[in-house]
This record gives sequence, structure tokens and C-alpha cells, in this order.
Amino acid sequence: MGSEGPSPVIVHVTGFKKFHGVAENPTETIVSNLKDYMKKRGMPKGLILGSCSILDTAGQGALVPLYQTLQAGLSGGDSESSNSRRVIWVHFGVNSGATMFAIENQAVNEATFRCPDEMGWKPQKVPIVPADGAISRKRETSLPVEEMTKVLAKMGYEVMTSDDAGRFVCNYVYYHSLRFAEQNGVRSLFVHVPLFLTIDEETQMQFAASLLELLTSLY
Repeated sequence: MGSEGPSPVIVHVTGFKKFHGVAENPTETIVSNLKDYMKKRGMPKGLILGSCSILDTAGQGALVPLYQTLQAGLSGGDSESSNSRRVIWVHFGVNSGATMFAIENQAVNEATFRCPDEMGWKPQKVPIVPADGAISRKRETSLPVEEMTKVLAKMGYEVMTSDDAGRFVCNYVYYHSLRFAEQNGVRSLFVHVPLFLTIDEETQMQFAASLLELLTSLY
């Protein structure tokens, strides 16, 4: 009888390595330590924390490993029907000028990098997925961003909803992830965090854990 209840939510998480102007990326620390942190805190019922991957801060040159990472999140349960697998991708990226957390509602099909990525690529007004058409094309997450922001703010976190993930690698990865999620019946979310100088590491770890717990209750 117990197996007839809702299947667990599987959350896969990514962060980024360093990049131009950010020698130490807080998301690398958050994602690298998240499994141990969640174990100590107590993994909420119904949550399986899947892969915790650190991506190169690069666009086109890092596409193959990005899709390998996304695809790996679908494998391992091939015998299960797709509707019994509730999978969410959560991508963390840093906004070095931010003073609060930002839950990103959408990504735009435009790569305009303000500086070269870690592989030396600096596109200007290039469509991320040419097959999707114009650079004005947007993809939105299917998760309730406004509701999530309100709940997290009530917990005491400095958090906002954002409709602009920039035009750098964060937006690039989010756009591909949202497209992948739509094609594969899963969900995707991007969260921008500040530097640890602005919001300390422990608070950011607590925020990441609270976010995962919230996703489990919502989905």
C-alpha cells in the first residue's frame, strides 16, 4: 500500500566554477557541500537529492557536458513510467552585484556576454538555440516562482522574483535547461545568489536547504 503514495521528488543541483571577476564562486561551495549539509539537517521526507554538479562557466564550449549532466538526471529509472518520476533541476549562479537571492522566472534566447566566458567565447546578440527563432524568444519555468518567493521571504530570507537572468552564462544554461525540461517532462529553476561577502555562507546554505524543502512540498 505504501508504494501507492506520491513518488519522491528528485532534485538535481548545479553550480558554477570561477569566472572573470569572480575568483571564488559561492555556488561551487554551496553545491559541493549540499549533500552533507542536508544529511546533517535531516533530509525531508519525499526528497531525493540527486546529482550535485559543478559546471564550467562557459556557454557553447560547455554544451556537451551540460547535456550529459541533464541527461544523466533522467537515467537510472528507465523501468519507471515518466509520470512517476518527479524531477527538478535547480541551477545556482552568482550575481556579484546582488544584495539578495533572486528566483529566476525565465530565460531569453539571447547570448550577449559582457566578458569572455572561461573558454574565451564572447557572443553578441546570438540566439542560444537558433531553431527557437529570434533572440527575443523567452522560456518560463513551470514552477510557481512568485509563491515560492513569498514563502521564502516569510522564513526571513532576503529574496526576490526576477524576470531577467542576464545574458551571460547563467541565462545561457537556464535557457537550455528549460528547453530540455519541457522536452522531457521535468522542471527547471535558476536561482541567483550574492557573494558570501554580502550574505554569509551559512545563511546561503540554509537558503539552499529551505528551497529544496519547499520544492518537495510544492511538487
